[in-house]
Amino acid sequence: MAVLDTPQEAFAALRPACVQLTKMQTLENVAQLRAGLALVSAPALQELQEYVLFPLRFTLKVPKPKQERLVQSVVQCIATVLATTRIKKQELLQELFSELCTCLSPLSGSSKKASPSEELKLTVIHALHTLMHSAYKDVILSLYQPSTLPLLGFAVSLLLGLAEREKAKQIKISALQCLQVLVLQCDCQEHWPLNEDEMQQCGDLFASFLPGISITLSQIITGDIKQGHKATVSAIRLFYLVVGSVMADAQLARVPKNKEKPQAEQSRIQELMVHRGPEWSRSTAEKLSLLLHKVVEFSSVHPHWKVRLELVELVQHLLRSCSQSLVGSFSHLLKALVGLVSDENGDVQSRCNEVLRGIAEQRIVVQNRALADVLSENLHALATALPRLMNSQDDAGRVSTLSLLLGYLKLLGPKVNIVLNSVSHLHRLSKALMQVLELDVTDVKIVEDRRCGPAGSLQHSLLSGRRQKKYFRFFTEEKVFQLLQQVCRVLGYYGNLYLLVDHFLGLYVESGLYRKQAAMVLNELMAGAAGLGVDVLHEREVSLSVDDLKGSIMSILDEYTDQANWYLITSIDAEEIGHEHTVQRPGLAARTGGTHSSILLPSPEPCITTRTMNSNIWQICIQLEGVSCFAAVLGKEFRLLLLSALYPVLEKAGDDTLLISETALGTLVDICEACGYDSVQHLINENSDYLVNGISLNLRQLAHQAHASQVLDTMLRHSDASLLPLVEDVIQDVLSTLDQSYNNQASTFLRVLHSVMTALVQWFCSPCGEEHQENSAAKQRSRDSSQGQQVVTGHEVERFFFDYIQQKQIAEGDLPDTGGEEADEDPSLTKLEPNGSDPEGEAPLPSHAQVAKDVMERCIHLLSDGNLRVRLKVLCTLAKNCGDFLRQRFSKDVLPKLTSSLLSQAPASARAGPVYNHTLAFKLQLAVLQGLGSLCEKLDMGESDLDKVADACLIYLSAKQPLKLQEAAQSVFFHLMHVDPDSTWLLLNEVCCPHQYEPPHASLRPVKLSGMGRQRNEFTDNVLFLLERLQQQESTTPQTGTREASPS
Repeated sequence: MAVLDTPQEAFAALRPACVQLTKMQTLENVAQLRAGLALVSAPALQELQEYVLFPLRFTLKVPKPKQERLVQSVVQCIATVLATTRIKKQELLQELFSELCTCLSPLSGSSKKASPSEELKLTVIHALHTLMHSAYKDVILSLYQPSTLPLLGFAVSLLLGLAEREKAKQIKISALQCLQVLVLQCDCQEHWPLNEDEMQQCGDLFASFLPGISITLSQIITGDIKQGHKATVSAIRLFYLVVGSVMADAQLARVPKNKEKPQAEQSRIQELMVHRGPEWSRSTAEKLSLLLHKVVEFSSVHPHWKVRLELVELVQHLLRSCSQSLVGSFSHLLKALVGLVSDENGDVQSRCNEVLRGIAEQRIVVQNRALADVLSENLHALATALPRLMNSQDDAGRVSTLSLLLGYLKLLGPKVNIVLNSVSHLHRLSKALMQVLELDVTDVKIVEDRRCGPAGSLQHSLLSGRRQKKYFRFFTEEKVFQLLQQVCRVLGYYGNLYLLVDHFLGLYVESGLYRKQAAMVLNELMAGAAGLGVDVLHEREVSLSVDDLKGSIMSILDEYTDQANWYLITSIDAEEIGHEHTVQRPGLAARTGGTHSSILLPSPEPCITTRTMNSNIWQICIQLEGVSCFAAVLGKEFRLLLLSALYPVLEKAGDDTLLISETALGTLVDICEACGYDSVQHLINENSDYLVNGISLNLRQLAHQAHASQVLDTMLRHSDASLLPLVEDVIQDVLSTLDQSYNNQASTFLRVLHSVMTALVQWFCSPCGEEHQENSAAKQRSRDSSQGQQVVTGHEVERFFFDYIQQKQIAEGDLPDTGGEEADEDPSLTKLEPNGSDPEGEAPLPSHAQVAKDVMERCIHLLSDGNLRVRLKVLCTLAKNCGDFLRQRFSKDVLPKLTSSLLSQAPASARAGPVYNHTLAFKLQLAVLQGLGSLCEKLDMGESDLDKVADACLIYLSAKQPLKLQEAAQSVFFHLMHVDPDSTWLLLNEVCCPHQYEPPHASLRPVKLSGMGRQRNEFTDNVLFLLERLQQQESTTPQTGTREASPS
């Protein structure tokens, strides 16, 4: 289709349509004009702009009723012209602006004015939007003069009314976007920037509209959520753009204090203008604060993430433009900003962090004392409410609250010392942390979990022991604890470290109620002070030196390892309590904590409850974690503190409480990593000189013997043969101490003696054993290859018997004399004897063999020890290593007493309550049941003895028995299943038989078992469980043969 490029051609084509429309205002004529406009080029139409607009404007001005479709078509045609041309005259702009606004008012021409249709409203709004973009800058600014204030006010009120009252979403959004263009805050890139004077002029003008705009927009923002998120986002954006323009600090600073006197002819208009003086600014800021609070509260919890994202933009814009004028509102704004840091949406989170970093980099808070004071007061108010909020909110609410607290601290940055230097602020914040970090110490399992036997490999132990999961009273979500850690680390990073350490050490010493929490805070403070794992917005002004960190760490370590805080009661072990009370300070209830036990007795003091022991265990673990943290903070500088820190950690690595020993092992690994040691073995070997000296000194003090044995036990388990020459004298000291205290110290040294023997076997005997196995395998292969064809000579048989006789004599100590009889002996036997058989000339035993011999000589009497648990331990060890020798004595002397004791105690335990679990009788029952099954299996007991064991343990399968006794009884039957599965199956089915066994042939009698058809009883659940396990065992065991004899 041809395009009319010249004004002459365009005029000739458009003139008939324009004339016809002027004469008759019909839809057809408007359509004809629009069709003609499509053929005209933009330059040609620019020349004919006013000529073409005249008939269209005339149609709108005709004072007679008009069809809505006609008005809509005319406005669309005007918008088409404006989209192609530019407005060059101020009068034309103002007239068109007025005429289009009139189209939005209720239609005239009838007694009852009707509101325009939605289609017409959208068309007019679009035309206004196009009109504002079609004018040149100087033409547009003519619309923003005091003289045009009524016209602007009319347009603003119309658009606000549409945005507020219209139900159609598109109209609301279009009206808000048109308002944004009207206040010269359009998002498009076509607009030119305003200079300072022009911005000042527009700000003075818009100040008159600020109350209406802000109130209406706040109502839209907090309106029905059904309006959709787009309308809310547009309203928020317009709100902060208008407020940011009118209340801008830069503009208010240029406003004269007194209002200029208007000229006479302008007095009426000037009365509508607002003077943005100090009084007006203060009053307006107070009113805006109420609206902002309302907007922030609603938007921060809006379900759509784009609304929350726009709220972040609001805070950033107002903080950047109005940090002085709206300082009273920033309590709400900053609360919203830091609260959205933990928003569920990633875009909101990242934008929040970006804005916070921008605030920090621009030092808006640091350089603004008023804002810092606002944040400090917010922080104080939040710390006051923190315990209540943590107790009443769910985990999501707690995360939000702590994110807010953390955000305040990050924003304050170095200014956090304003808070810390205030006694009331510091007191409130620290007490809030103490209450929130309160641990849940009701779990009995923490106390009951004990380290059984020698520990496995160190790495295996550390899989669950590096950082123990803690359970808190007021929350369960791990994210909450991570936020609390960050709070403490940010405090340590920015705050006065000496002040903080002194304050929280005071809380640590002040009360046992705060001790665990204070230790956690101190650990995190030191990590933060060193910049470890801390997330901050900007760098601190002065970094701490290593000496500063070391000084604080030494003071904390002195408190941690003090006897009153390190040796705490962690079980009601009678021997343990005896040790602890010999070293506790007067007036202190629970102090030291060696846990090598003898017989478990009820606590001699009513204050030693399960909660107390649980609390003590966690305190020790937290202090051990603190040592790990301090090592990480100082790095290789921590080597200088090993003299005081390593020995206590090794003590706890040998502790009987599982949680403590695992945490201590994790601490040892952390120390290795921080100090540059290759392994824990390397750490121990490099520091063994003063460790051995400490053990020797403590063995001379009764109160510290148990702790010294724990250190030696840990060193032996985690070192190598090179340690033996260093600890050989210490082992002799242990044996000497045992010689003097068999009656009351035997169980204390059992573990360390066992560790000595285990270490000797591992260090010196394992290679020999492997070599022996290899040699045996080689001989077997040789025999197999020869296929039995090798002929044995008489000399070899004779040699075999001579060797046998000699070895037997040596074993019995019956060595031959070196007198004249020697000449009559067989020469071959003489050759086998060592040179110089005089006892005084014998070669001394190797050091490891001598140590083993000394240990075994001390253990001869332990089977007759007065302590049942000691006897059981020795018995289990003997059964494992020499069952044939022990079987008959065990069956005759020991088993009847054990089974009799179990049967006599069963009725009492079945009737007992929860407190029974902490009595001596329960501990003895549990020890017997836990050891009896393995003894029967290792000793390969006979059928009659197995029946006695099964009968004695069967009653403990009752549901009336304590749960731990039921589980221990189940373990006995697990072992019996391996020894004699058939008898075990029959016994259990006599109690409860879940199946009916039909004979495979009618000639066979039916199987009758006593357990068939019985109703459920107290034994049913446990018996069915054991039968199921037995069935699983039988199904997975390969069939290697049959016990039935051959018929032949």
